[in-house]
Amino acid sequence: MLPILPVILSGGSGTRLWPLSREAYPKQFLPLVGDQTMLQATWRRAAPIAGAAPIVVANNEHRFMAAEQLRECDAQPAALILEPVGRNTAPAIAIAALHALALHDDALLLVLPSDHAIRDEAAFHAAVRAAARAAETGKLVTFGIVPDAPEVGYGYIKATSAGDGVRAVEQFVEKPDLSTAREYVASGHYFWNSGMFLFKASRYLNELDKLNPAMLAACRSALERANRDEDFIRLDRDAFAASPSDSIDYAVMEKTRDAAVVPMDAGWSDVGSWAALWEVSDKDTAGNAHHGDVIDIDCRNTYAYGSRLIAMVGLEDVVVVETDDAVMVGHRNRIQQVKDVVARIKRDGRSEAAAHRKVYRPWGAYDSLDNGARFQVKRITVKPGGTLSLQMHHHRAEHWIVVSGTAEVTRGDEVILLTENQSTYIPLGVTHRLKNPGKLPLELIEVQSGSYLGEDDIVRFEDQYGRN
Repeated sequence: MLPILPVILSGGSGTRLWPLSREAYPKQFLPLVGDQTMLQATWRRAAPIAGAAPIVVANNEHRFMAAEQLRECDAQPAALILEPVGRNTAPAIAIAALHALALHDDALLLVLPSDHAIRDEAAFHAAVRAAARAAETGKLVTFGIVPDAPEVGYGYIKATSAGDGVRAVEQFVEKPDLSTAREYVASGHYFWNSGMFLFKASRYLNELDKLNPAMLAACRSALERANRDEDFIRLDRDAFAASPSDSIDYAVMEKTRDAAVVPMDAGWSDVGSWAALWEVSDKDTAGNAHHGDVIDIDCRNTYAYGSRLIAMVGLEDVVVVETDDAVMVGHRNRIQQVKDVVARIKRDGRSEAAAHRKVYRPWGAYDSLDNGARFQVKRITVKPGGTLSLQMHHHRAEHWIVVSGTAEVTRGDEVILLTENQSTYIPLGVTHRLKNPGKLPLELIEVQSGSYLGEDDIVRFEDQYGRN
C-alpha cells in the first residue's frame, strides 16, 4: 500500500469563536479541547497511521505560530507551505499534491482541517484504513459523519446503501432546513460532510486537470516560482492569486464519478461555535463546561472560558468568554450571532476583530498594557536567541526597562548589554535592535512617546525572519 501522507490545512482565520479566536490568532492555534492546540491535536491524531511526514498548508501571516507549535509537539513536516492569499481548499490541496509527487512516486493524501475535534481516535483510524483500500483503487474518498441529530449547520452527503464501509456517493447536499434534516437522519443514507478526504495525489491532480485545468496550471506555476528556504515554501503571490478560488467539494468531489464515502462515528465536531465547543467539552453533573477560574451558583448547561475569576449565578444555557480586552456573553442557542458582533466591530473600525491585546511575533510577543493620545506602554517578551529587526521610527521615541533576563541593544553605532533594572532610551529616528543573547526569556517594559504610535511606523533595515 502507498504511504499515507497527512495534509493539514491550517489556512483559516475564522472568528466564530470570537473573542478567543481572531484573524491574527485563530482557533487552530488555541488549546480548546485538551492541553494541546487544535493544530497539534490534528497531527497527534494522524501520526499513528501516517507513513510519511505531514505537509502543512498555512496562511503566510500565521507561519511562525504554525512552525513553533509543530516544533513543540515534535512534528517535523515534510513541508510548511505558505499561502500568500486565500484560495479555498481545492488549490491548497493541489499544491500539497504537487509537492507530494515531488517527494514520492505517489502517496495517499489524508486531508485534514487543523481545527476539528475527534473523541474516538480508534474509530477515526479504522475509517482511514477502510478508506485507504478504496483510495488505492482510484477512488476519491470523503468521510461522512454518522449524524446523531438533524443538524442544519452542516452540508450532507447522500450515499448508496451498498458497500461494506465504503459507499458510492450519490449526491452532495447543501445545508438543509430542519424538516429536511430530520428526513435525512431518519433515512440512514445521509451523513454530515466532514471536510476530510483520502485519495492518491496523482488521482486528485488528474481529476482537477480534467475539471479545472486553469486552477491546476496556476498552482503549478505558484509552486514552481515559490521562494524556498529551510523553514518555509512561500508560494508565488501573483501565480497563486491567479487561481480560481473554490472548495474541493465544488471543484472536484461533486463532479467526479469516483467519489466515495466512508461513514465515521467517532465523536467528530468541527468546533464551529461556542455551542459546538460546549458539546465536545467535559461537563459536570449539571451540564456546565468551565475552563479557568469559574465559580457557578445554581447554573445549568453553561459554558465559561477565561483567565480571570468568572462568577455566574442562576444562569442556564449561557456562554461567557473573557479575554484581556473583551467579554462576550450570549445565549447558547443564539451564539452563532457572534458573527454579527464581529461584523459590528469591523464596521466601527476597531482592532478587536483581528488581534488580541497580546500579539505574537517570531521572536516572542508583546502585550499592550496602556495607551493614551501620545504614549503607549508594552510588555515585551523575547525568546532565548530571539532578535527584533534592525529598525527605526519616524514618529516615536522609546524607553526600554529590563525586568528580567539580558538584553543586547543596538542603538545607532553602539551595542550595549542591559540586565535587570537597567534601562535605555531610543530617540526618534535612531536605528535600533533588541536581542536576547541569554538562555532565559527576556522581559522588558517599553514606553513609547510621540505623535503617532501605530505598528506601521516601522522602517526595517534587516530582519532574520524575512519580514519586510
